[in-house]
Amino acid sequence: MNENELIAFEIISNVGTAKSKFMEALAYAKNKDFKTAQETIEIGNTFLLEGHKVHSKLIQQEAAGEKTDITLLLMHAEDQFMSAETIKLLIIEMIEMRQDFSRKCGS
Repeated sequence: MNENELIAFEIISNVGTAKSKFMEALAYAKNKDFKTAQETIEIGNTFLLEGHKVHSKLIQQEAAGEKTDITLLLMHAEDQFMSAETIKLLIIEMIEMRQDFSRKCGS
């Protein structure tokens, strides 16, 4: 396995875990456990940050003149990274909506 494949798998692993944590946070919010939901979002953020660090390494290499072979695996890693960021934003909004609704309804 070459270095770029390892990088792609590292991105996929980290952002996949981040997405799972974000979905888990939404489940906590559905049960009105907003404190645990927020804590779980933060855990997801740490995994997303790790994926971002690896992603940044690729960008820095490219900027330094080291060409990156674009493979289907790397494209998949990029897609997973972007979807994790999108899912995070949407789930945070959904949790905030649930919190607001919970406060307004007194439940």
